[in-house]
Amino acid sequence: MAKKEVRIGIIGAGLIGGKRAAAAQKVGGSRVVTVADTDKKRAEEFSKKYACEFSLKWRDVIKRKDIDIVFIAVPNAFIFPIVMAALKSGKHVLCEKPFGINSKEARKMMDAGKKYKKLIKVGFSNRFHPGIFKAKQLVDEGTIGKVIFIRSRHGHGGRTGMEKEWRMNKKISGGGELLDQGPHIADLCRWFGGEYETAYGAVDTKFWKANVDDNAFAILRGKTVTAAFHVSTTNWGNIFSLEVFGDKGAITVEGLGRRYGEETLRVGVRKEPFNDLEAETFTYPREVDESWDKEWKNFMGALLKKGKMIGDARDGYEANKIIDAIYASSKSGKAVRLK
Repeated sequence: MAKKEVRIGIIGAGLIGGKRAAAAQKVGGSRVVTVADTDKKRAEEFSKKYACEFSLKWRDVIKRKDIDIVFIAVPNAFIFPIVMAALKSGKHVLCEKPFGINSKEARKMMDAGKKYKKLIKVGFSNRFHPGIFKAKQLVDEGTIGKVIFIRSRHGHGGRTGMEKEWRMNKKISGGGELLDQGPHIADLCRWFGGEYETAYGAVDTKFWKANVDDNAFAILRGKTVTAAFHVSTTNWGNIFSLEVFGDKGAITVEGLGRRYGEETLRVGVRKEPFNDLEAETFTYPREVDESWDKEWKNFMGALLKKGKMIGDARDGYEANKIIDAIYASSKSGKAVRLK
């Protein structure tokens, strides 16, 4: 891009849209020009906070010629048409996960990005948490040897009236907890363990009176790596853990800061006689979350052709393929091959 300043249009003035705007403001080199939201009060408050224009129609953002990139932070069912319109109009896209409600939508958006020669960044902000990012560096450096299995949990305790929210309405969400927090974990399993060949899962509605799942359990099998994870809205408290085991040791990340608890990275190298790890622990400030800033900085680098994008359309597509397969496996009771 020839411009020195990247001009941004945001669709969705909620919590995540605000986090994206704050990151763009903090990192610099970019400016939020306008925001669109169907809630007028929310759009007005957002525009005042980030000194930008506002609209009640997302197409008003898309059709502007002075916008370089569109941030899309809307309920799942509305992602696909907005992304497709943004790409067709010549805009780069940063889209929150999930990348559409299924892999079919994700594939079409990915192909459209190639057709119109525009970059698509999928919001996998967990990759940019300091403990997780450092863990990936250590794995790539061979600290724990060859990865052999991965284990992860991601959950929260829900909230009063959650069954009435859009996330519990399948027409808007497209799916439940598996499609909400599941893509983050599916993405991390791929990032650390590579591609998988089959998926087996159990997807249930254990507690909430809704037409979507509130718990999902999955096992992914690749040629050399097996991964298992559980995502839940009945954990009765926030939890995050990612464990990566190699033939020479193990790495564990627990917590994501704030309500998920202090982020801790534990690195252990296996010792004889196989019953202990010589471990080192790193901790990161609980109240500081720079993952949004770092993810935007990474995308800025890709836009300006100064670096490689981490978490692109292909990653969003592959994560959705895994989610689709887990849903299919739960329905059939059999393992599903990831084509």
